[in-house]
Amino acid sequence: MAKVKIGILGFGTVGGGVYKTLRNFDDVEIKKILVRDITKPRNISDEDKHLLTDNPDEIINNPDIDIVVELMGGLEPASTYIKTAIENGKHIVTANKELLAKQGKELFEFAEKNNKVILYEAAIAGGIPVIMPVKTILAGNKITKIQAILNGTTNYILTKMDKDGADYSVVLKEAQEMGYAEADPTSDVEGFDAAYKITTLATIAFGKRVSINNVYREGISNIKLEDIKAANELGHKIKLIALASIDEQGNADVRVHPMLVPNNLTLAHIDYVTNAVEISGTPIGKIVLSGPGAGEFPTASSVVGDILAIASEFDRTDYILPMMRCNHTQAAIPVDIKDTYNKYYLSFTAPNTPGIIGKFGSLCAANNISLQSIVQKGVQDNNTAKVIVITELCKEDDIRKVIAGFSECTVNSLIRVAI
Repeated sequence: MAKVKIGILGFGTVGGGVYKTLRNFDDVEIKKILVRDITKPRNISDEDKHLLTDNPDEIINNPDIDIVVELMGGLEPASTYIKTAIENGKHIVTANKELLAKQGKELFEFAEKNNKVILYEAAIAGGIPVIMPVKTILAGNKITKIQAILNGTTNYILTKMDKDGADYSVVLKEAQEMGYAEADPTSDVEGFDAAYKITTLATIAFGKRVSINNVYREGISNIKLEDIKAANELGHKIKLIALASIDEQGNADVRVHPMLVPNNLTLAHIDYVTNAVEISGTPIGKIVLSGPGAGEFPTASSVVGDILAIASEFDRTDYILPMMRCNHTQAAIPVDIKDTYNKYYLSFTAPNTPGIIGKFGSLCAANNISLQSIVQKGVQDNNTAKVIVITELCKEDDIRKVIAGFSECTVNSLIRVAI
């Protein structure tokens, strides 16, 4: 069989891992690698330096290339390069979670029109196989819920805050120095990265298209060390959770935000940069897939797996990998965060005066909220008291009404509790 020839767009951490990994395969040949600066020193062997180019046409318009691997990230020029490559008869492998979340529908339809496939295992959970299992082994299941830790940076920060007793700002700086967080960490710590990933994963798992515009998002920048400590006292860990669930009517609740995760759940024990995806459905019940969610070789593992999956189909059929193609014809009905039902951890400061807790309880009762526990954490020098509350299951809109109506208090934290 002739060698399958590929071109790589982007030669950062993942691109370097893909290059190194593919050198172990005799049936795959790298023809060209696109870089921004051809003069910049690269971790590449002298005999392969001729592979580098700063001209994308040498890849996307090269008739000798069978598969284009897009590892640039961002929307443009990645989107244009992918479309041009597809028009020129090339299949696509990508790790671009933002592009898939924002333009996935358009790109998958374009690929299908041109009878090409786009594979993207690396775009969801790095080295953890998720998309292929959902599309194949788990295809006989009706998946109704996903809870996942999909961002290693935020998980590292929350773990270090927990284990070292350090404030958020201190741990973030350390994560940046160690290369776990970018100089501008916004995409990670404000939940954008996890939101992109759960958008695509929910679309695949539920068989209905989820729009990134309907995904509620909160990051971890407001998580305080006192919340971490309070969670521990309550038998929980705080994690940034990407959550997606769907009901029989096709109403999809998809969101990313911090959650108190009970210690008896697996996700509570996923620490540092490790990622995990918990999938619930019928008949499988509940399974958890866990492993490295980012990094040079873990992500390269998923990219190379996709490359080899496509390559194995060459010369066998004119319509390759039908199970991996996008076939969503309906959009999921979005559920507004205000209409969701959750348990809540609420920390507030209020005057230490008679009847203040009673007023809070009355407000909760008037808004259909039952309390699981309420603890006063002592009186401060200014005669205020810190109070921590855990609610029973209640509507988000109702808890917001309670907070708005309790003018005497200062809300320190409101965090949903995993159930």
